[in-house]
Amino acid sequence: MTLSFDPDSLSLPNGHFIGSRLIEARGELPTHRPSDAKAYWDCPVASADIVDQAVDTAQKALKESGWASLRPRERTKAMQRWADLIEQEAVPLAKMEAVGSTRPVGHLIAGDIAVTAEQIRFFAEFADKEGSDLVPTADDSLGMIMTEAYGVVGAITPWNFPLSMAGWKLAPALAAGNAVVLKPSEITPFSTLYLAELAVRAGLPAGLINIVLGDGPTTGSAITGHPGIAKVSFTGSTAAGAAIMTNIARTGVKPMTLELGGKSPQLVFADADLDMAAGAIATSLLGNAGQACVAGSRLIVEAKVADVLVDAIIARLAAIRPGPTWNEATDYPPIISERQIGRMDSIVRATVDGGAECLAGGKRLDCEGYFYAPTLISGVTATSPAVLEEIFGPVLTIQTFEDEEEALTLADHPTYGLAAGLFTRDLSRAIRLTRRLQAGTVWVNRYGRSRDHILPTGGYKQSGIGKDLGREAYLANRKSKSVLISL
Repeated sequence: MTLSFDPDSLSLPNGHFIGSRLIEARGELPTHRPSDAKAYWDCPVASADIVDQAVDTAQKALKESGWASLRPRERTKAMQRWADLIEQEAVPLAKMEAVGSTRPVGHLIAGDIAVTAEQIRFFAEFADKEGSDLVPTADDSLGMIMTEAYGVVGAITPWNFPLSMAGWKLAPALAAGNAVVLKPSEITPFSTLYLAELAVRAGLPAGLINIVLGDGPTTGSAITGHPGIAKVSFTGSTAAGAAIMTNIARTGVKPMTLELGGKSPQLVFADADLDMAAGAIATSLLGNAGQACVAGSRLIVEAKVADVLVDAIIARLAAIRPGPTWNEATDYPPIISERQIGRMDSIVRATVDGGAECLAGGKRLDCEGYFYAPTLISGVTATSPAVLEEIFGPVLTIQTFEDEEEALTLADHPTYGLAAGLFTRDLSRAIRLTRRLQAGTVWVNRYGRSRDHILPTGGYKQSGIGKDLGREAYLANRKSKSVLISL
């Protein structure tokens, strides 16, 4: 069976999913497919009234289903059935996501969908394994720390990994006993809508998951500022995260989890396995065409091996197979929009005009759609636009160092601290530098996440607040209460 498909033949869900059904809505935001630049769909924009309806539905579902007070194992079983159904519906999910996103259909089947099901099962198991604690107090009293669900969680997800990002938000919130009102990106909402439908089909109470479509200024603001939303979880740009914090502060105070932008360094020492390092760095540059917040976009390499490493990376870039996301053979996807590819190209050109040298790429590919060549830029400084700004594309800057202190100085970004990579065979150096790197995640002799969902992710500096994934994500969806009983 081939996974390739005709994008014009696909039937796509259109509207807001509230309660147990899709509510059709008038399209307002024109959307183009990045693989061929064709206008194909207009996204509705949920007003404050629609968000009110979604929040009211979520609150009612919590009350009527008793989801938060169910026997915890019942929550676990329901979510496990949901994960099973996601795997069974992998092909339609993959097509819905691939049609207008940057995720090739083959990558979705091999990775994103299976990972999303795994994440749901992972968090489902927390429901009956994490609870309240007895704590030491005086002998004439009993001290407890009790936890309970927040109620309705508001979530906003980005366009770059629509399905797995929805899983990041939905799974820990639901396992912890909450309902969710989620706004996916207006560019890539289809698989998220279908995910909500599958949850109801799997037996989760209707109304626990509500999906509203729209933009940030209207729909996103209505969610984050809504008095019925008890907690907010967002993944996206640092600028959008700051806007959410401002909006929340205008309307009150509530906890939030923000996973934001990155400009992550990859440090390579002369003693590293250079072939392995070149492969990992090239993969991080090519994966989703660099459209990932953790993309390792700054190569910082020991000067004596810089030429050898860069040549090895460039050789790997020649093997890319660009093509539409609905072609199973595609392994190098397009950039999400004309606006984004134009912004990326302007940053590259400004950096080169400032004295840097483009060693590879630096231009659009001669393909239908929004494709940009993998790009390597050397001769940059700490103030070069391509070093300072999150490009969100396949652009790698190259800087060299002579010793550890210089490497750490170059790695320390003034704004971001989301992730970092470190390549060395020296275990002492690896531990020493891991302690000092200003990043929420450090990968050693690899670059990128594994399927160990127990490892939390989140940033330092302006790369975010709080954690997604791991035990921390589950606990972030529970509030604690201290209890002291005199005996």
